[in-house]
Amino acid sequence: MGSSQASAICLKALLREKSLDVVGVVTQPDRPVGRGKVLTPCPCAQFAQDSGIKEIIKPENVNAPEAISVIRAWKADVIAVVAFGQFLKKELLKMPLFGCINCHFSLLPKYRGASPVVAALAAGDKITGVSVMKMGEGMDDGPILKQAYEPIYSDVTGGQLMDYLSISGGVTLATTLVRLGSNQLPPPVAQNNSDATYAHKLKKTDGLINWDETTLVIERKIRAYFPWPGCYSFLPQRFRRKGSTGRVGVLRARFAKILPEWIGATPGTVLALDKDGPIVKTHDTALVLTELKPEGGSAMTGSAFLRGRQLIPFEDMLLME
Repeated sequence: MGSSQASAICLKALLREKSLDVVGVVTQPDRPVGRGKVLTPCPCAQFAQDSGIKEIIKPENVNAPEAISVIRAWKADVIAVVAFGQFLKKELLKMPLFGCINCHFSLLPKYRGASPVVAALAAGDKITGVSVMKMGEGMDDGPILKQAYEPIYSDVTGGQLMDYLSISGGVTLATTLVRLGSNQLPPPVAQNNSDATYAHKLKKTDGLINWDETTLVIERKIRAYFPWPGCYSFLPQRFRRKGSTGRVGVLRARFAKILPEWIGATPGTVLALDKDGPIVKTHDTALVLTELKPEGGSAMTGSAFLRGRQLIPFEDMLLME
């Protein structure tokens, strides 16, 4: 059971393992995508179809009797769940011989919930990983069967880290299932609920930059939220065309050396025009915005952005609305 690109990568790892037999795949229903609102399968469904898997269902509610009937007919020994997006009720959790096994992209019990990869990066963690656990009825609280670790490098983005963890997760999940079937796993380790933290499901509005936060916090968020939900701010009114909000995506940034005359500036103030992009004041120092995406436009370097917009240092500000 899965829906995301990470789910597809984990499915690929299971298909490569000769001792495992994938008897069916459950994904989210096809959704309208793009301006034409064309019904499009999720990445996991598309990969399953391309891999020649015939038994694929896409229920709106996986706990509905019709879906359960199909899954029961597959007579699976175990259900592997990766970024599926629906809660499984007791009937499904108890159905397979070995239960339901989830691959979660954090070192549980840290960052239970929907956005563990972004949360770890935004928090400034130096290491993260994947946890393969037996699912219970709670949120990511089941006993852990196996974990793998992944360093978080200082320049990595949320998308890149997710790619690394997807590969690690696929290997770890496949290894766990093989050992589970041959009774070679060590005893599961119960999670300490008192150590649990939660990563809420992200919304697009979570990417709005608060320039009154510290440079370190903002820079981490810019990397963590790329490519989704993406960080953004708003241009001054004089740059907003009719019908435009002036929204500008901030895709990449680097730290700027703060000059004494900049220290008292209001957060959000354009301090200077660097060759790599505008320098913007934060709570404590400043950031150079090296890659931006104006509303309705394409991503561009900070220098290209400035060529089309004559920002005036200490007069113009990037705004929160």
